[in-house]
Amino acid sequence: MHNFPIIVLDFETTGLSPQYGDRAIEIGAVLIVNDTITDHFQSLMNPGFRISSFIESYTGISNDMVAAAPPCEVVMEQFADFMGDHPLVAHNASFDRRFLDSELGVIGRSRKNTMACSMLTARRVYPNAPNHQLGTLVHYCGIYTDGTFHRALADAEMTGRLWISMVDEIKGNFGIHQVSFDLMRKISITSKAKVPSYLEKIAIDQC
Repeated sequence: MHNFPIIVLDFETTGLSPQYGDRAIEIGAVLIVNDTITDHFQSLMNPGFRISSFIESYTGISNDMVAAAPPCEVVMEQFADFMGDHPLVAHNASFDRRFLDSELGVIGRSRKNTMACSMLTARRVYPNAPNHQLGTLVHYCGIYTDGTFHRALADAEMTGRLWISMVDEIKGNFGIHQVSFDLMRKISITSKAKVPSYLEKIAIDQC
């Protein structure tokens, strides 16, 4: 059955909050159609000021790299077009949501897209994982990685593969043949204890 496309995105940033003047320095995103990654978007971006040595070492993104990159405003116009009105997914989505909405606001655009958090969903689908950080879950689920983390496209791809893995897990464990974005998002905000009975009911309704 057809699954509607979703966009999985990740930002690298100069700090933790746009409220304190932090800005995006890289965005990566993948388009998932029918549980397959079908397209990519990636760009460094110039925030207009120097980034700290901590962020340079954490991300591997240097001041020279962002100095040569297009301004945030140019990249965000391109990304807004790529994003369209597709539903969005991010790992620890509250972080990426803040930067997405802030950077869109700078260019006078806004988001109507619904957004889901793969970390919250993973806590319900993989309750026995050691923790629910992206790197841990990638290892726990046996998802292929080249070892790159804290770069936007690599993290978006890993999150996309994790999302597909969770969809497959739900299909396999509960016999649900149609696992929609809305179902995944509902799981993420349902208490862990109630998720199994909720999914069993969905499976019966789909029969």
